[in-house]
Amino acid sequence: MRTVPSIIHLDMDAFFAAVEQAAKPSLRGKPVVVGGLGGRGVVATASYEARRFGVHSAMPMAQARRLCPNAAFLSGRFAAYRQNSDIVMALLRERSPLVEPLSLDEAFVDLEAGPYGPALAEADPETGAQLVLAVAEDLRADILERTGLTASVGAAGSKLMAKIASERAKPDGLVLVEIGSERAVLSPMPVRALPGIGPATEQTLRRAGLTTVADLADAGEAELVHLLGRAHGTGIHLMAVGHDERAVVPDRDAKSVSVEDTFEVDLADRDRILYEIDQLTARCVKRLRAAGRSGRTVVLKVRRFDFSTLTRSETLRAPTDDEGVIAETARRLALQVDTTGGVRLLGVGVSQLADYTQEDLFAQAAHAAEVEVEAAAAAGAEAGVASAEAGGADAADTAPAVPPALRRWLPGQDVHHAEHGPGWVQGSGVGRVTVRFETPYDPPGRVRTFAVDDPDLEPSDPLPLRRA
Repeated sequence: MRTVPSIIHLDMDAFFAAVEQAAKPSLRGKPVVVGGLGGRGVVATASYEARRFGVHSAMPMAQARRLCPNAAFLSGRFAAYRQNSDIVMALLRERSPLVEPLSLDEAFVDLEAGPYGPALAEADPETGAQLVLAVAEDLRADILERTGLTASVGAAGSKLMAKIASERAKPDGLVLVEIGSERAVLSPMPVRALPGIGPATEQTLRRAGLTTVADLADAGEAELVHLLGRAHGTGIHLMAVGHDERAVVPDRDAKSVSVEDTFEVDLADRDRILYEIDQLTARCVKRLRAAGRSGRTVVLKVRRFDFSTLTRSETLRAPTDDEGVIAETARRLALQVDTTGGVRLLGVGVSQLADYTQEDLFAQAAHAAEVEVEAAAAAGAEAGVASAEAGGADAADTAPAVPPALRRWLPGQDVHHAEHGPGWVQGSGVGRVTVRFETPYDPPGRVRTFAVDDPDLEPSDPLPLRRA
């Protein structure tokens, strides 16, 4: 056990919503809800202003709208979240090489492994605790300066206690649990405060009269093993008495990469299902390549109209990150699933990850053949257009009219207008899109409305929250 509380847990405050408020001056201090905006969407993050109305993560978006109808409901801008997460993680790695990211906005850091390690090793417990507090305060100040965002930090002698401390620090705070005080901090907490205790385990413990962490510690290891099994019971008892020797593991290796979508209306058309699989594959491959990985097993997830969920997988002869290979495999898997009643969710994933690729030549050849067919069809269409133009007005009159595809604008999306500059989408409908033109560095901006196909309006990349 450590003599200095040198493990810190950092958790950004309402991260997605906070990024949106920092990027959009007109939303600062107002309730903001980020998540899926369709009828089946759920809340990803709610600002603290929205939480006062009872809105929280994983809540159905329809319920959030009823609780807080005046909030700004925005779709996610993951490029912006990744941009700011990279800044935060880089600041953490300046403090120590042992940084264990848990998500875009959350990580453990072992300060003993970094530049402060020698000083912490020589310090007495009180001096070491003061040094940890100073390092954590400097970290929070640097994050605020670089991003304009606030973070909550917990410091302790173990990952368990550091995580609990950061929860107590929220929002925008810092809490340190001194070595030796773990039992006193844990005892009054409900059993759900311990990781690994979910609703089912909680009910098992409640039936045995165990409702607080102190009850678990007093029950003893043997009783918990009897109730929960040897591995689970032993682990829960160790945590209940404040004992946690888990090391901070940097850059934990992902076991798989996957994406999925829930649809507002069940998909019944086979061609539409295959089209959505292709779109999911493109997103999955983008994540796979961003991580510098490839995978050998392609997994398709299908949730049908009756909520039954099926998964199908196929293992290739070698790892790949080729979009055509993965799409062809996912399509084959889709043909094995009965979708006649409708599909409400689709997912495409890749597992058995590796650091190199060796393409499945058969699937790649099938994809190449599809490309050739599409190219030939496009060439034929162009020839038909040329023939119609050569044939004069009669031929033109009989040519089928192809309406241009209207662009889809999502609330919160970054845009740029040739005349008015950068802004973001407030909403769209009936052929119009409303944009507020403002940047993170200026006061709230003006609102203007355009046709959805206005050639001067284009999607854009997110602006940094702080000027370079």
